[in-house]
Amino acid sequence: MNVIEVTGGRKTYQRWRKPPELALNGLDLTVGEGGVHGFLGPNGSGKTTTIRALLGLVHVDGGEFRLFGQPVPERLPDLIGGVGALVETPIFFPGFSGRFNLELLARVANVPKTRIDECLEIVDLTGRADDRFKNYSLGMKQRLGIAAALLKKPRLLILDEPSNGLDPAGIRDTRELLRRLGSEGHTTVFLSSHLLGEVQQVCDHVTIVARGRHITTGRTSDVLTANTTDDVRLTAPDPMGAAQVLANAGYRMSSMGDAWRIHDVHDRAALTKALADQGHYLTELSPIAADLEDVFLELTERGSQEGVA
Repeated sequence: MNVIEVTGGRKTYQRWRKPPELALNGLDLTVGEGGVHGFLGPNGSGKTTTIRALLGLVHVDGGEFRLFGQPVPERLPDLIGGVGALVETPIFFPGFSGRFNLELLARVANVPKTRIDECLEIVDLTGRADDRFKNYSLGMKQRLGIAAALLKKPRLLILDEPSNGLDPAGIRDTRELLRRLGSEGHTTVFLSSHLLGEVQQVCDHVTIVARGRHITTGRTSDVLTANTTDDVRLTAPDPMGAAQVLANAGYRMSSMGDAWRIHDVHDRAALTKALADQGHYLTELSPIAADLEDVFLELTERGSQEGVA
């Protein structure tokens, strides 16, 4: 079952004394049930608009938006109990404790008080639950926001840049929390983020968008594999001499500091022979695995050039 479906989503923002801004331009998006799904795109690609449209926070111009197979915003009142969301910075009463802030939300949502302790434990805040919110670090505030989103035991958890502004320790804590939530199987996590390294470590599936349109989607490993290159990392005792030999042979290369990146090497045997014939021998020749940042930049740039984005 798909928990999120968007077909042909369109949204234009009218701006005072400025040209209209096209945020969604026929966006297609499908998120299956379970695990962590990364939603990636450059600034202005329509990620936050998509999330706001799914939550009924903005009115779209066209297309179909569905949660759990039901159209939104029409059926949103019936569905919202199964959705938890953290969009932008969480806001709580600064003078109240983390626990009391959750108690207030639980009363409004008619959630049993026992669920508060469960959520505090999930986000590793049990030991600081009775401290005032204003004394929390930014990472702790984000985790309390996730705890609030989990109060209703949602089938779908939507997080918009949950690591934004966090220090390395806060990013690590958030990463471990999302991994745990995704692996438990009770909740599908839909994660919008610009921290591509984090997404690669956390997400089972990814969707990449640019300029309000879909670029690619699939399992994270499959997206990386489908966009691998034939680039290799090369080191040699005489790096400059080896580089000159390869340049004369028509190879393209770029510096990696202590090594050379040789681009589009379709025949490694021919490369090593070209060097050996000139008396140069290698200390390393290894493939360069694609990472999500490289794939992201290539696909979004390609989409813009082709007019697909």
